[in-house]
Amino acid sequence: MAAAEAALGGRKWAGPVGLLADNSPAWVGADLAAHRAGITLVPLPDFFSPLQLEYIVRSTGMGALWCANARSAAALGFTREMPGSFELRLFERETPAASAADAGEPLQKVTFTSGSTGAPKGVCLTAEQQLRTARALAQVTAPLRIARHLNLLPLCVLLENIAGLYVPLITGATCVCPPLSEVGVTGASGFDAERCLDAIARYEPDSVILLPQMLRALLAPLARQATPDLRIRSLKFVAIGGAKTPPQLIGRARELGLPVYEGYGLSECASVVAVNVPGADRVGSVGRALPGARIRLAEDGEIELSGRGFSGYLGAPDVGRDGWFKTGDLGSIDPDGYIYVAGRKGSLLITGYGRNVSPEWPESLLLTSSIVAQAAVFGEGRPHIVAVLAPSARDIPDAALDTAVAEANRQLPEYARIGAWLRAEDPFTPGNGLATANGRIRRQAVWERYGGALNKLYDTGSNHP
Repeated sequence: MAAAEAALGGRKWAGPVGLLADNSPAWVGADLAAHRAGITLVPLPDFFSPLQLEYIVRSTGMGALWCANARSAAALGFTREMPGSFELRLFERETPAASAADAGEPLQKVTFTSGSTGAPKGVCLTAEQQLRTARALAQVTAPLRIARHLNLLPLCVLLENIAGLYVPLITGATCVCPPLSEVGVTGASGFDAERCLDAIARYEPDSVILLPQMLRALLAPLARQATPDLRIRSLKFVAIGGAKTPPQLIGRARELGLPVYEGYGLSECASVVAVNVPGADRVGSVGRALPGARIRLAEDGEIELSGRGFSGYLGAPDVGRDGWFKTGDLGSIDPDGYIYVAGRKGSLLITGYGRNVSPEWPESLLLTSSIVAQAAVFGEGRPHIVAVLAPSARDIPDAALDTAVAEANRQLPEYARIGAWLRAEDPFTPGNGLATANGRIRRQAVWERYGGALNKLYDTGSNHP
């Protein structure tokens, strides 16, 4: 951090400072230096497209950029390198950028989520919002005595930034942040489960954070072992979030020795707001609210949150400042305070027969099969549901996918069954715009890509092409 602070040299820019880099101690140093200097930081996901990155630079009025690569910095308009650089070099523009829209209060970070169009959405966060979440997580995980956390997600992803960096720093634990390729993460969607397991064995962490897709990939090599895989024996707590996780997947992971616990959060509320932990765990739920977070249900079942603050979106600072944030998620809360997320309010389907179907329902059943890696279902105003399926391996035959669909259908009422499906050309990833950084399917983007082919399924009456 000292090297990063020296590079900043007390300078201030009209706009925030960007950070475009792989996981490393230098990334951590730049992030913490920005905190201490009172500078607004904008972490840039390297899995965003060049146009998305250019949009972020332009919309924030970014004044400087931390970056290890001069060519990457120059592509975004930052060509003048400042003295005192270290592993991460600090660049600024030859001409100052225009100031961005004021978010209305002092900001420490603007984190960008994948937008439903090509333009990402900037969520504004204060330092106190982030630290409030980190302190609450530190409190509920204190009995685990976590001494070592291994970063498996990009630090530019808010979930890892808060839960995988700030929490260990608050508790005095060691944060291990090797390059992503070393832990098996490559590009926008590449994940090598064996390399990840080898990294866990090498660094012996007590905790890691996974996305559902990563968990699914890890189960295959673990299941091949005749005896428990010793590479994961150090793990006490594996947090999973970012998208809905089928309870069967969590159960299978635990059988194989992974202590998996599901949580729930949103960038707008500084990431995690609820989580299961040992001793307070109910599979199928996303856990209880963290200390300081309040959760209630609206009349229509929408989950609303308070106690984390909301500083607005970049360019729209007053959105949602009534004390309660509408999440857009439908759910329920049991008498013991455990929260169950049913699906997105905006994605609720009403079939041609007037039946309401939350798409996450059939999708979660499809994902219990080891051969279905991702699924997106549609059927608004149609006589039956259709699906786009991304198999877990390219060589999986259509007949096996047919079997997986049939198994899911056996557990569904007639009106919610998948009547036809088609095979995805590629996995849904942030790189191709079909998923967010946290693994959530961007439903509208999937429809825009596959809607024409899905409509033909209704016309032909075929199960799949």
